[in-house]
Amino acid sequence: MGGRISGDSESRFAAYVEGLSTVIGHADRAGPLRDYCVGLMMPGERKSVEPMAAVTAPARTAAQHQSLLHFVGQSAWSDTEVLAKVGEMVLPKIERHGAIEAWIIDDTGFPKKGEHSVGVARQYCGQLGKTDNCQVAVSLSLANHHASLPVAYQLYLPEEWSNDRKRLRKAGVPEEVGFKTKPEIALEQIAAACAAGLPRGVVLMDAAYGNNSDLRSGITALGLTYAAGILSNTTVWAPGTAPLPAKAWSGRGRPPKRLRRDAEHQPISVKELALGLANRAWRTIVWRQGSAEPLSSRFARVRVHAARRDFTRSKSRPEEWLLIEWPKGELEPTKYWLSTLPEDIAFQHLVDLANYAGGSSATIRSSSKRLASGISKAADGAAFIITPRCASPPTDSWSPSGRRFPPQDLVRPGRSRHLPFPRVTDPEAPPLRTQRHVPNSITTTRLRLIAALVKRLPRCPCCAASMQRNRHRNL
Repeated sequence: MGGRISGDSESRFAAYVEGLSTVIGHADRAGPLRDYCVGLMMPGERKSVEPMAAVTAPARTAAQHQSLLHFVGQSAWSDTEVLAKVGEMVLPKIERHGAIEAWIIDDTGFPKKGEHSVGVARQYCGQLGKTDNCQVAVSLSLANHHASLPVAYQLYLPEEWSNDRKRLRKAGVPEEVGFKTKPEIALEQIAAACAAGLPRGVVLMDAAYGNNSDLRSGITALGLTYAAGILSNTTVWAPGTAPLPAKAWSGRGRPPKRLRRDAEHQPISVKELALGLANRAWRTIVWRQGSAEPLSSRFARVRVHAARRDFTRSKSRPEEWLLIEWPKGELEPTKYWLSTLPEDIAFQHLVDLANYAGGSSATIRSSSKRLASGISKAADGAAFIITPRCASPPTDSWSPSGRRFPPQDLVRPGRSRHLPFPRVTDPEAPPLRTQRHVPNSITTTRLRLIAALVKRLPRCPCCAASMQRNRHRNL
């Protein structure tokens, strides 16, 4: 890693933190903000303020601990203003590589050992891939083919928390904060992003959100399109079928407004529809090059009407795409999506978007999520530490322009496992092997930044040795 790269990473990091310091209120918070961000970047499993204080100020750990604790727990800065400032600084740089194409709804779980952190409970944690003790935050990210950026981030408060006022008061949660489901939080975030005038894109979400018909309807009401993962028991009206119209009004009483169903007019589940499709409806589609081989699967698409609560409406829901994945060798279909994208959308593009919205079976088997560190806090100033994704380049290639993102363009198929380590030419500045075989990946950038910041610390964050002593030893 050359000195130029290290210096550039450090200067960009300093400028980024300086920009954030303009929206955190009092000038005295600028120093703790910088130390806190440095602590987040340093290696180590625990990201609480105590180990951060030991890394950033080993000679006065107790004082630094109190300073960081006050910064994240008592200082009255707003996460909404901080995220808006991040967007102001980062979004223009992302848009240099192309217009925003997608709004991604997702949640992130943070494993926890104790029970006092706000919102901690036994719930599904995506980071662990199972139900465990964790916090969960709902996020909205804007993305193009180059990178993604969170523009909204909110901690999910389980019902067991919202129903325990004593526990809420002890944790410093405001009285007005009540229970909201994850889809309700997501819809509020989307509506706020629309009101803020952020560049629009297709809303992408997995089945945890996409199976909620109220969320899908709310997105449509806001004038946005979506590609949403759904469950196999979701009901739809197959092509050529529809609910009965409302009965003719006889002139007495209230006029009927509901659609009707009878024995011959019933919707079917998407699984039942998929099993009844002819062989010619299925196509094998390759959407990107994996680390060892191309990722492909069998897909079919059908125009349908969603049937959820249609009998309470005066007319059926608009027609939309149902996309189905049925990999070869599987006994039944494995993934389903609904999408309000245009009827003339290319099959390939629909598969690319759906793959990023919910992840196809092949993608799930061969990939994992990447996270980058960050901070957030409650509206009243009671802070909690979270870890959002921030400007992380997606490895999927779903751009309508057809542009393919590295590593496909940098490494020949099947050769990514055998990349040589860069040659060492300067022991003082050893080379850094790019992570995930992408020179500008978030992991590589983070390692470069860590190496640059460590040189400014009084002690090594790994072995606690004096950095001054190490520098004299290398002379």
